[in-house]
Amino acid sequence: MSAPDVSPLRLGIAGLGTVGIGVVKIVQRHADLLAVRSGRPVVITAVSARDRTKNRDADLSGYAWETDPVVLAQRDDVDVFVELMGGHEGAAKNAMEAALKAGKDVVTANKALLAHHGQALAESAEALGRVIRFEAAVAGGIPVIKALTEGLAGNAIRRVMGVMNGTCNYILTRMESAGLPYETVFEEARALGYLEADPTLDVGGIDAGHKLAILAAIAFGTKVSFDAVQLEGIGKISIDDIRRADDMGYKIKLLGVAQITGRGLEQRMMPCLVPSSSPFGQLQGGTNMVLLEGDSIGQIVLRGAGAGEGPTASAVMGDVVDLARGLRMPTFGQPAATLADPVPAVASAPAAYYLRLELMDKPGALAKVATVLGEAGISISRMRQYGHADTTAPVLIVTHKTTRDAIDRAIGGFPATGVVAGEAVAMRIEEV
Repeated sequence: MSAPDVSPLRLGIAGLGTVGIGVVKIVQRHADLLAVRSGRPVVITAVSARDRTKNRDADLSGYAWETDPVVLAQRDDVDVFVELMGGHEGAAKNAMEAALKAGKDVVTANKALLAHHGQALAESAEALGRVIRFEAAVAGGIPVIKALTEGLAGNAIRRVMGVMNGTCNYILTRMESAGLPYETVFEEARALGYLEADPTLDVGGIDAGHKLAILAAIAFGTKVSFDAVQLEGIGKISIDDIRRADDMGYKIKLLGVAQITGRGLEQRMMPCLVPSSSPFGQLQGGTNMVLLEGDSIGQIVLRGAGAGEGPTASAVMGDVVDLARGLRMPTFGQPAATLADPVPAVASAPAAYYLRLELMDKPGALAKVATVLGEAGISISRMRQYGHADTTAPVLIVTHKTTRDAIDRAIGGFPATGVVAGEAVAMRIEEV
């Protein structure tokens, strides 16, 4: 039996933003703890960022500096390339590919890169005998990747659900608690620095969609297929929807759901209603939550900080320590060559839906709406009408299980009734 490797594990960190500096601080603060837990020292030898003069609130004087992350990735004194730059093209992709070719393992927090190029990168890494680890790419400090690839490896996964964008959850819960419209809370979130430089990555569901695609690949043994994720953001959610949903016993969340049914692989990231009493319904602020459902374990719920310096750096270091211990596995939990081509579902599984309509004050208005729903094959579970505002009154309908196609047919038929003002709002109700 060969002696364990006690030489230092040498890190090269590309990207010295919030997360990169968080990693530096952990390595500096917990050097002894990391060495004991890893069985060998963990050290930083070199770093890379565009601006060397920027004040980063950390002592970087002991590390070599590279302006070009590709050069950093190829250094002889780097064993693990830690990619924390972000972006799915350009420098991040080029540097990761260079690191693999140079014989380095990679730790990354880059969900966009994996969502768009994960299969090719996994195949390249495995062909070269290298490892890509990415716990920090999904749900910040929550160890959901480890849960799927390790703790639940003996389960056939049935469903993955998650609130995986803290900014969106902050906006929705702030709207509810303060009674503020979306536009006002959006600007609050921007002022607080919660939004990406391109806000649509957050509020458009793209960031969370990247994470869902990665989880689906691991959970169901399929190639990452971000292009097949149904995306809908939170920009159309009104304070009225939040109040009315609450009155009916629901909360609105930007919820990701992935599952395989007879219809194929469903992947959707969109606003949904969840029961107020459910774990998702009780989730407040910028916290993330992921529910995993396996055939042996049933349901488990993981909850924690989904972003920020400490939580995300913590996840990065979890991967680093695994590599220091010698733990190696395929990128997505099984060899990349065995990942199946996903068959996207042509339609989502049936579910109950929430409908909000503005009905004109005309005789027989409700009957006309009920007729349109019946013609679309939709039956009503609950209905509630509120007081008139000028010439219209809001009406809420909770349907029995139906399909989105049926809902869309009904919505398309409402204008012809002459009693529905404006556009109907429809949201799926998820069973949790």
